[in-house]
Amino acid sequence: MEADKQNVISRRALIILMIFAAAILIMFSRFAYIQASKEVQEVDLEDLLERRWTQTMEIDGERGSILDRTGEVLAEEIPSYTIVAVLDDSQSSYVEDPAYTASQLAEVLEVDPAFLEAQLSRESHQVELGPAAKNMSFEKMRRVEELELSGIVFREDPRRYYPMQTFASHVIGYTERDMSEARMGLENSLNEYLQDEPGEISYQQDGRAIPLAGAEERIKEPVNGSDVSLTIDSRIQTAMEQTMNQVDELYELERMMAVAAHAETGEILAMSNRPSFNPNEYEDIENFTNYVISSRFEPGSTMKIFTLAAAIEEGVYDGDEEFLSGSYEIFDRRIHDHNNGEGWGDITFDEGVQRSSNVAFSKIAMEILGPEKLYEYVTAFGFREPTGIDLPNEVNGGDVAETYPIDAATTAFGQATSVSPMQQVKAATAIANDGKMMSPYIVSAITDGTTGEPVYEASPEVAGEPISPETAAEVREIMETVVTEEAGTGRAYAIDGFDVAGKTGTAQIPAEEGGGYMAGHGKNIFSFIGMAPAEDPEVIVYVAVDRPELEPTQLGNEPVSMIFRQVMEQSLQYLNIAPTEESQIDSEGGTEIIIEDYSGEQASDVSENLLSEGLQVYVLGDGEEIVAQSAEEGLALAHGTKFFLRTEGEAVMPDMSGWSLRAVQQAAALLDMQVEAEGQGFAVDQRPEPGNSTQGAGTIRVLLDMDEPDQDEENNESDEDAGENDEEEDETFFMD
Repeated sequence: MEADKQNVISRRALIILMIFAAAILIMFSRFAYIQASKEVQEVDLEDLLERRWTQTMEIDGERGSILDRTGEVLAEEIPSYTIVAVLDDSQSSYVEDPAYTASQLAEVLEVDPAFLEAQLSRESHQVELGPAAKNMSFEKMRRVEELELSGIVFREDPRRYYPMQTFASHVIGYTERDMSEARMGLENSLNEYLQDEPGEISYQQDGRAIPLAGAEERIKEPVNGSDVSLTIDSRIQTAMEQTMNQVDELYELERMMAVAAHAETGEILAMSNRPSFNPNEYEDIENFTNYVISSRFEPGSTMKIFTLAAAIEEGVYDGDEEFLSGSYEIFDRRIHDHNNGEGWGDITFDEGVQRSSNVAFSKIAMEILGPEKLYEYVTAFGFREPTGIDLPNEVNGGDVAETYPIDAATTAFGQATSVSPMQQVKAATAIANDGKMMSPYIVSAITDGTTGEPVYEASPEVAGEPISPETAAEVREIMETVVTEEAGTGRAYAIDGFDVAGKTGTAQIPAEEGGGYMAGHGKNIFSFIGMAPAEDPEVIVYVAVDRPELEPTQLGNEPVSMIFRQVMEQSLQYLNIAPTEESQIDSEGGTEIIIEDYSGEQASDVSENLLSEGLQVYVLGDGEEIVAQSAEEGLALAHGTKFFLRTEGEAVMPDMSGWSLRAVQQAAALLDMQVEAEGQGFAVDQRPEPGNSTQGAGTIRVLLDMDEPDQDEENNESDEDAGENDEEEDETFFMD
């Protein structure tokens, strides 16, 4: 027994001895390593304690906003709210009655109460309640909060928000809601400017994670992202979006694109596509392509503008010279005019422009100007290169056809060669801007989001001067006749009070199978590029619609003209461009009425005086003192022109029957209302109805009709926009 006890003690002593021996061996090994390597790892105990007892928290910066030219917000970071339901009954506030809580929340969240009840009945400390309860607006959060439901709390997170909804979506693009990734548009291409850099705050804490009193805090301030200002005008963009929505609903087309540009600077005032999307709801985007800059197609007769300009610049164009229209043979091929090759007999080249004769422009290309010179101007007008606009994914220039002898002729009238809408707009600035072709741009400035200092400022840039001022003026004069003359294909694009210069286009679409082009009524891309006022253009608008669903009696120019007229009218109005008709003497030889500044005067007195001088005066508001007027001081108005005065107080809707769209827009501007117009011509119906209060009504909806209004009621209101174009441009290219 004693021997066993002695053995146990011996074994224990041996184990202890071995442990000590191992420890000593490790120590001597470490000493030997240090001696050999001359290196030793130093431990900074102060740093170790600092890291162990210091808490660091991230401070979020703010992503930069995207703004329009007036400072209106198009994209911004806002707080969002997510519902968190506390289910742990050990907490002071928790969901005590899942069924009742679910029924109350279901009405606000617009979800199935059974789903909410199932979530609220789970075995968990806390739960979220699905997509409908995430990223809520402040208003919806307040509605939930007002229910005063036990156990329902909110988590606040930043999110990206686009207050204008479906508005220049392909331009602006979008980010994930939590801004973790920028997906497309300017949000993506300018992410390095828009993205914020988070900061941090560090402080010391005790073992219970409570900050130590009097301990020093270290703060690294976050850096906010820069704000991006665009050249887009929200009012013009809104007019474009609303009209495109109407056209999309009426004609169920394949795609649609429109762009408005400032002629003198190249600034893009509006740009949109259909199909479009709401960047706040990006899960089901149908179309990711900005067709204005990222697509090429045969332009059709809008290309004839630049062929005409080339011939005039070279001094070889004679508008009075006659040619035989109908068809034109080029080697073994034959070009036909768009009226099935019938033509119009012997006509002048000016009439050929008005009628959009393919034969006229084929002759210009092959006989008068010559293919070599034609292609020189194709290059000079920028059709071989991208425009360089500051938007992502622009196509890499045009696809110019110049392989076969006939290619020069087809390029001259807009077939075989493919270009983008933005290339056409850029080239058109040379026509509008006395020969100076402007580089298009859409970003006007980038401003540091923390300091407010400018990071980038854009300025107009001349991209080239392909033609002289004299040539540009002559081209505009001829283009104006396309809209004004009876033979012109552009009569549907006339605008009440303004001279428009422009050109229609009907491009064929290559067939998907078997070669050739699509056939059938409406199986084309219908377009128009126009500028106004024609004498000294301020605005260029390009519109194209692809394969609209047309009734047998409908023309392809109908949807295009709806968009063009509305966008151009709104653009001219917002840029304060005076209508042409208002600077002229009236038809009866009466004198003009020079408008004064009537601010602060009595509406009754001013109205009486102006009525006696021959104006149609409308007072909007039930007050006496004038606070705004529809025409600025110094403007000359012709007899019979409508003139609007806004007074203090509540206003009621006037009877707009027989008014032109321009008159409706002038009244709406004083009432701080938007206009949604359907049709063309003069007002035949309106909402709100006459006599109703305008308070709370943000939009005037007006139905227009082409029938000429009664002249006695209208006092000779201009009816230039009521002309109907009887000829449809259907530029089929026939080859024998």
